[in-house]
Amino acid sequence: MKNVGDDADDVVIVDADDSFIPLSDPDITLAEIEAVDGVMRSPRLSSGPAVEAFEAAFAAYVGRKYAIAVPSGTLGLLIALRSYGVGPGQEVIVSSYSFRETAHAVSVAGARPVFSDIDYWSGTLVADKVEARITVNTRAIVACNNNGHPAQWSELRAVTKKHNLLLIEDSTEAIGSRYQGALVGTFGDVAVFDFSQPSALTCGEGGMVVTDDIDVAVAMRRHRAHRLEERSSVVVTSTPPYQAGMSNIAAALGLAQLNRLDEILERRRLTEHLYDAHMQSFEGIKPPYIAPDVTEVNWFLYVVHLGTRFTRSGRDAIVDDLRVEQVEAAAYSNPLHLQRHYFELGYRRGDYFVTEKVADRAVALPFHAHLTEDQIEFIVGTMKDSSVNVGAGAAIY
Repeated sequence: MKNVGDDADDVVIVDADDSFIPLSDPDITLAEIEAVDGVMRSPRLSSGPAVEAFEAAFAAYVGRKYAIAVPSGTLGLLIALRSYGVGPGQEVIVSSYSFRETAHAVSVAGARPVFSDIDYWSGTLVADKVEARITVNTRAIVACNNNGHPAQWSELRAVTKKHNLLLIEDSTEAIGSRYQGALVGTFGDVAVFDFSQPSALTCGEGGMVVTDDIDVAVAMRRHRAHRLEERSSVVVTSTPPYQAGMSNIAAALGLAQLNRLDEILERRRLTEHLYDAHMQSFEGIKPPYIAPDVTEVNWFLYVVHLGTRFTRSGRDAIVDDLRVEQVEAAAYSNPLHLQRHYFELGYRRGDYFVTEKVADRAVALPFHAHLTEDQIEFIVGTMKDSSVNVGAGAAIY
């Protein structure tokens, strides 16, 4: 059973398998249910007033002038690239250690993804390594705040200014995190968010692109969809849209979540602290890391980085053992340059040493506010027992 309501005393309305511990479990209360119910009783379910309200509230939250609601972070990045005219013959530098579907937008736009290696500790792009990948065809850099940890934004901005490139911020995993005191979403020419699970703010499926450039915002809206009142406009219809609008239902859920975001993040931090306490006895894992310029990290998932004595197959065995015990776990990232689409572009294992080293040993564990301390203790204990069974024992990192 799972409680859904404003507090622990609210009525239980959802049945669940108590023996199964999911990777993510949305923090939903009566506020979200009532918001969705209100839209469901209205005459407009498709994109409309609720979407506009969500866009305005999200822009105000991040501190950007414009927000454009989209069905996913992938479509958000695609529309942003198209709005800047990025396409065939151009290159976009991205991280191979990132969410697969978001990076796919570069290929869908017709541009060539050029991978760059990451920092071993933070998992984010390294400005010097990025600069070494720039060619005459480079048009943009897409940097991700991996698993909630902000990238090296000051250094990356210096690189883009030097080479006159676009800087696009992938914040699909990092809502609420801060770099040098500023919220993520404020560092790129545009920033992309995603609201699918396991995001702290989730509306089922959805995303948001934010910017301060009115011309880019107008272009993104035209690429997203045409309004009904624009059906006869010759100018507007010169841009074929992707029909990539967000529904009022998703927007109402997202707005209710946004209004509770501080509470949701605080509840997730309590879960993080419980994990940290139980992980202290787990020898041979890489300790949690927060870079000096990072003010606050709100983790996307609780990711454990195994030591170098663990192999990729050992990591996979641990994930399998957890699943046998009804714990949903996963490899945090499979390097993009080793996936078939990019492999066909000429990338091979060994091209990005740090990315492969980190990705092969990263395990994502369940991370949400509904976890109890007993469950966390069980998850960590199962993982430690499994690490002994795979023969790794204590390891250096």
